[in-house]
Amino acid sequence: MGGGLRVKKRKIWGWGYESEGPDPRALAFAEASLSGLFGGSPGARRTPPSSDAIELPPPRIELPASLAPIADTSPDQRLVHALGRSYRDLARAVRGVFPNPPDVVAFPASEEDVARLMDYASSTGVALVPFGGGTSVCGGVEPDVGPAYRGTISVDMGRMSGVVELDRTSLAANVRAGTLGPDLESALRPHGLTLRHFPQSFEMSTVGGWIATRAGGHFATLYTHIDDLVESVRVVTPAGQLATRRLPGSGAGPAPDRLFIGSEGALGIITSAWVRLFARPLHRATATVRYSSFDRGIEALRRIVQSGLHPSNCRLLDGAEALMSGAGAGDASLLLLAFESAEHPQDVLLRRAVGVARDAGGVVDEADLKSSFDPSGGRDATADTYKASFFRAPYLRDELVLRNVFVETYETAVVWSGFEALDAAVSKAVESLSLGPHLLARRITHAYRDGCAPYFTLITKAREGDEDAMWVDIKKALTDAIESAGGTCTHHHAVGRDVVPWYQAETPELFRAALAAAKSALDPHGIMNPGTLLPARGTG
Repeated sequence: MGGGLRVKKRKIWGWGYESEGPDPRALAFAEASLSGLFGGSPGARRTPPSSDAIELPPPRIELPASLAPIADTSPDQRLVHALGRSYRDLARAVRGVFPNPPDVVAFPASEEDVARLMDYASSTGVALVPFGGGTSVCGGVEPDVGPAYRGTISVDMGRMSGVVELDRTSLAANVRAGTLGPDLESALRPHGLTLRHFPQSFEMSTVGGWIATRAGGHFATLYTHIDDLVESVRVVTPAGQLATRRLPGSGAGPAPDRLFIGSEGALGIITSAWVRLFARPLHRATATVRYSSFDRGIEALRRIVQSGLHPSNCRLLDGAEALMSGAGAGDASLLLLAFESAEHPQDVLLRRAVGVARDAGGVVDEADLKSSFDPSGGRDATADTYKASFFRAPYLRDELVLRNVFVETYETAVVWSGFEALDAAVSKAVESLSLGPHLLARRITHAYRDGCAPYFTLITKAREGDEDAMWVDIKKALTDAIESAGGTCTHHHAVGRDVVPWYQAETPELFRAALAAAKSALDPHGIMNPGTLLPARGTG
């Protein structure tokens, strides 16, 4: 079913492709809102850098002739693969600062190519940094590996893309790791199928990247992470290749695929996976419920997920988040509910959820209860205003960064009984930073019977020329607050190099030792994505 090398040109300094940008109306609204918040324009727009204006150090390594056909040392490719897409990454990139560019970018076309890259790297002391779509917001793709390595190779999986096989009977597909989200959905659509996994990075991220980072997706309940949709994986490690069995479930000891789901390229490179599919939804029912406070919305959300109802969408936005996303006027917290099915109307389930929401103090007009039937199954995750804004938000963030605005997100998960304390701890941490005029917006992205995933967006003026230190200070303050209140350091943004200190702190010592032993067995020379999950060689 195809697959090949991507041809559209990526931005070196921001999100997505050079030909793409934010919705002009959304940008104008954001500029006006921030002018009001800051008491004036946050700053003049900086001109984005071009690759020919950035001086890169020459590559420290040269691949052997056998690997030369898959290697690229052009400035454009080295720059695109030098950073992820967190605020910190963007703030450096727009200033033309790329401190750790890879020496070489490799584009393997097969598992044999991947294995040969690993053999070369293991024998020469070169680090390999796997690269899916480059959308990491936690330092997961930056080749910042420390001085113990002779050089770095960014391993771009873009040539290993496409759907290999479809098992319609089992509702599963074998997909190559480098397949971008839109390409996967385009391949499945003619068959009436979908993976239904839509992280915010959907446009630019890959199936292998989702699996390697345990990405969260479209479903707000039940199938919240890619973990739930993986049937089996194929992995190439420096010690050899392996494939886990396709099974709907098993009680045969610890599951081998669980070792690699979330491994972030530290143990090997996922090359393909069998993933569980869904029939494309034809029936959809939606409602928006208003609450006078975020706390009331939290109570409603908890009651709904504990009632046994499983809406595909039940995201809660506070007033600031609703305003920023265009979902509301900012005068109320909004609970967005949706049920969907390929088989039957969803009105009854929606009304049951709305009844629970009303009992918790929510207000919803009958006119806001909507149902639809699309026999083509054409509706997707961008069908409503909030989701459309959700996918376009990274382009808008680029423009704000160019205007000297600090924009960053912090996400976590906590049990219901701990949410109030965590929410208060984050607010207190922000206030302790003395940032001046700022906006802290909140939403709940995923919900479980025992807890939820809060997501905080912080917007304030950047300290021009000191953006990196500012990011470090805020990241530490908010993540420390989250951890001290019982939350996790990441719910779906992975660990990378930026979050690894907190990941190390929240995992048991014996588990860390077991993980280190697994890495030693699979990657005896420590060449795979050093510094993610575990300290890089020679640093700890």
